[in-house]
Amino acid sequence: MVEGEAGFQDSGILEKASPKDGKLDKSNPLVQPPKQSFCPQCRSNRLYKDGLRYLSDGGTIQRWLCRDCGYRFSEQRPLQKNQDWQINTASTLLSKRQVCELLTEDSKNLTTEQTRQEIAQREGTAQKSDIKGRIVNYTWQLKKQAYAETTIKNYGYLLKSLVDNGANLYDPENVKETIAKQQNWCPGRKNKAVKAYNLFAAIEGISWTPPKYKQPQIFPFIPTEREIDDLIAGTSKPLSAFLQFLKETAARRGEAYNTKWIDLDLTCRTIRITPEKGSNPRIFHISETLATKLGSLPRNSERIFTYTSIYQLEKSFRRQRKRLAQKLANPRLLNIHCHTFRHWKATMEYYRTRDIFHVMQFLGHRKIENTLLYIQLANSIFKDHDDKYVCKIAKTTQEAMQLVELGFDYVTGEYTDGGKLFKKRKSLYLGSSSEGL
Repeated sequence: MVEGEAGFQDSGILEKASPKDGKLDKSNPLVQPPKQSFCPQCRSNRLYKDGLRYLSDGGTIQRWLCRDCGYRFSEQRPLQKNQDWQINTASTLLSKRQVCELLTEDSKNLTTEQTRQEIAQREGTAQKSDIKGRIVNYTWQLKKQAYAETTIKNYGYLLKSLVDNGANLYDPENVKETIAKQQNWCPGRKNKAVKAYNLFAAIEGISWTPPKYKQPQIFPFIPTEREIDDLIAGTSKPLSAFLQFLKETAARRGEAYNTKWIDLDLTCRTIRITPEKGSNPRIFHISETLATKLGSLPRNSERIFTYTSIYQLEKSFRRQRKRLAQKLANPRLLNIHCHTFRHWKATMEYYRTRDIFHVMQFLGHRKIENTLLYIQLANSIFKDHDDKYVCKIAKTTQEAMQLVELGFDYVTGEYTDGGKLFKKRKSLYLGSSSEGL
């Protein structure tokens, strides 16, 4: 540092400390290296050591940070290995904010470039911090407006993805451009991003014209019942009970996850479903298999399924599904999601009853337009099975009761052998116990 900035109050010390041979007398306390420097900007001695600057000639320079004003500066004397301490009167301070090198013939002044980089980095950090705070406020506003937790988390994640891809949330045109450039986003995901930004713009008072992305309607994947049963049988005990629950009730994953023990009646074998997304509440009669699985689960929470979160449940499901797909050499299992059970059950119910209003009530839909999809699904999947039935004859009341419990319908008529005829549509599930009675 220059005179008066390295802890020397009297500039004459430099003259006293410099012998004729150019070396210092370390026995003289006046010529010992100062233990502490002063800030050249505010003259404070409250300093932090901010690391060392390594020079091209092998030496080092101590860097300092002022605790009072935040000023950064460096020592003005080289601290070279195997070399006595010397006062460097020729060195000067090159940068007001960045670490500087000792002036040599080979040194390069990077003050302007380093200062610009620091300012840009500081402004970028402040901007990211502000955007992060605005997204937190955005999710809190959605929570106050009673949006679902999954919706809040997904919309917050979408806004963060836009920011990570270079979008300026306060520039609507830039947001449009960022969404349009995402080639790996399907139209449905882009549409959700537009909806998420719509709410952000409303909260922040930003006016914009949202782009229109239409998600093409595609038919969901419908597995066979054997594939679903393989998946249920190969998973862990709590996950197997959860998947069996989805299979029999066609509940959404959130509806099943939030089901409580108070909703379950093991004596009557009934379960109540608290609806999501504005659906109607439902109550179902469950099988003995599901009742046994649910009854064996530990009751250490008010909820039946004690996963930490629904996302942890999904993660466990994906991991076990992948393992089973490899073990059974059936990649079709990878296409089965939690919502696939709902599609499968609705398709089977329509195929069994041919009553779209029954399926509508079974799923809890308020609008029949949401249920019409399963008519076309059933007609396309069971095209080769249509009007094909499995017929059974019951000669006793007990046999007739068993057939009715398995879903067989009684066919009226008089028969000479005294038996009663029952029929049931054929199922995609080959080897079902309902067909082997």
